[in-house]
Amino acid sequence: MRFRSAINSAINIAISFLVVSLFSQILIAQAPAKRLLNADDIYRMQQVRDAQVSPDGKQVAYVLTSVDREADKRRSAIWMVNWEGTQDMRLTFGTDSETSPRWSPDGKYLAFLSSRAADGNDDKTQDAKSQIWLLDRRGGEARQLTNVKGDIDSYVWSPDGKRIVLVMSEDDYETGDLKAAKKEKAPKLIVTNRYHFKQDIDGYLTSSSVDRIYLFDVESKKLEALTGEKTGDQSFDESDPAWSPDGSHIAFVSNLASEPERTGRDEIYIADAHAGAVPRKLVTTYRPNGQHLVWSPDGKLLAFLEGLEPKYNAYTQNRLAVVPVAGGEPRRLAEKLDRGISQVEFAADGSGLTFLVPDDRIEYLAKAAIVNGRVDRVSNGNAVVLERMSKDGHSAAVAATDASAAEVYALENGNLRKLTSHNDALISELQLGAVEDISFKSKDGTEVHGMMIKPPSYEAGKKYPTLLWIHGGPNMQDDHALRFDLYPLQVERQFFAAHGYVVLAINYRGGSGRGAEYSNSIFADWGNKEVADLLAGVDYAVKQGIADPERLGIGGWSYGGILTDYTIASDLRFKGAISGAGSANQISMYGSDQYVLQYDNELGMPWKNPDVWMKVSYPFFHADRIHTPTLFIGGEKDFNVPIAGGEQMYQALRTLGVPTQLAVYPGQHHLFTRPSYIHDRLERYVAWFDKYVQGK
Repeated sequence: MRFRSAINSAINIAISFLVVSLFSQILIAQAPAKRLLNADDIYRMQQVRDAQVSPDGKQVAYVLTSVDREADKRRSAIWMVNWEGTQDMRLTFGTDSETSPRWSPDGKYLAFLSSRAADGNDDKTQDAKSQIWLLDRRGGEARQLTNVKGDIDSYVWSPDGKRIVLVMSEDDYETGDLKAAKKEKAPKLIVTNRYHFKQDIDGYLTSSSVDRIYLFDVESKKLEALTGEKTGDQSFDESDPAWSPDGSHIAFVSNLASEPERTGRDEIYIADAHAGAVPRKLVTTYRPNGQHLVWSPDGKLLAFLEGLEPKYNAYTQNRLAVVPVAGGEPRRLAEKLDRGISQVEFAADGSGLTFLVPDDRIEYLAKAAIVNGRVDRVSNGNAVVLERMSKDGHSAAVAATDASAAEVYALENGNLRKLTSHNDALISELQLGAVEDISFKSKDGTEVHGMMIKPPSYEAGKKYPTLLWIHGGPNMQDDHALRFDLYPLQVERQFFAAHGYVVLAINYRGGSGRGAEYSNSIFADWGNKEVADLLAGVDYAVKQGIADPERLGIGGWSYGGILTDYTIASDLRFKGAISGAGSANQISMYGSDQYVLQYDNELGMPWKNPDVWMKVSYPFFHADRIHTPTLFIGGEKDFNVPIAGGEQMYQALRTLGVPTQLAVYPGQHHLFTRPSYIHDRLERYVAWFDKYVQGK
């Protein structure tokens, strides 16, 4: 009986297993097959950013940027998700973009910036400026709060909600000459005497195109300059205002030197929070990559960021310091942390400061204690934390991984809990390539780290066409974050992988995430150590039996394009190259781009140090070494790395009979914003590599 029972049980188990197996196969058959990433997918990619926690910690407002394919524009709207992540709603619906959501201190209003017409329709003037609008959280349509003539760059509510401090430029020069065109007059003449006289997107800078700080009274709508009216030909900016906890003072950044752009320094001031205040200088520091001032909860300390002296301007990694508001010597915190930091906040109890740390292909949240400067990591896991913001004990973050695009998360006890899912539907359709960490030695023994992205259909033991795709900066890093922003490195790498390429992302010397010495090591020696690191990465992939040495390509954007020029002038193994927004004749960039402070302090003036300038311009002056078919590409209005840098190299290779092509995108700056151009660029990339790397 026991034997028969056992047999029956075995039969029943087998039948159950068969049923489950068949059911699973049916479910698999019914599940939609994953597909490869294609260029059209850029029209569905949505960028999540600028998460702002409400004062009571129950809501998170944020900006969502989507693509309007018909209009060929990127449009931003304000969204809000509750802390539980169960209710996510769009708050603004204008055809114009809305950005910079900021809660009033009592949580009753959500402010944002928009250049929509006052009545909410689309019949605004073409030269409309961004104004502050208010959404009453109790209901109703958004209403316009400010009507100022300048362009509002940023704004901050006072602690009592009765005033708003604005950072605004009143420059009346317009790059599109819209006002002049409407009046059928000649375009306005541009006259400048500034040392730093041009900036990408902003255009030419004059003595009037400076940012100043204003106080705006919410009830009376009165607008007044914090430090009084300017006199004479002054060109100093005021920026980064921060209210004291009691609302009585405002800290801000300026520099009152006769030529402030030459100094490479920030002067931090404190002023009484009323119009015409006489500011008191608190501290002078070397300019960081983006200053950020933070008051301690008791109002006794001010935290700020320090950079490096001007000769290391391109390699700065921000350091953290605090200074007594009453006056005294500043004190550095986290001195043993050999990494740059950003997005600083004081802990609610004043015990320390939290900040983001880029560290060897990831980015995490850390905290430095006020007492001894000790640093502890706060966030767990390997997600890349791109932003975070805290209120009432609630911390929201924008984070991403290799397989999940940036979304809003709640950060609780160091762990991330997902609140939004704007890109999940798209990601669920895609079969992305695996991303693996790699490390190897450069020719001088330096350890170099990077990532290898493999095709979704990768087969071990097979050799693949391989692309070296180089990040810009140089002071940034390739990391494990799938970003859908205007510098879509990760999207491009996955796009190449979808077309059958292995992609190498190498964090060469000069970049961030590996410490100050690693970053500063290329000082005044461009195109040397970086090229050695990049080529060592290629050697590694070939030695592993993954990269086909007969099918190698190279490319990148900005400094990645510059390094492409350096590398193809140093090594002949690449079958195809793409230099995006790059330059090779660096002498010609002096006065053409926006980096004069770096040039004067790192390389020296060209007439004083011609040998150094010739050394770092070797791809142009030795263009006859280049035999790699190269596509040069860039934006017509780029003041960051002007298109002339690509044009010169295109002309050189065209003269030498090397296969080459020049693609100039009308109206685009350093980072492209027109979706159809971004789409075209992706397809142009692959077409070039397919033709020359794979011989298709």
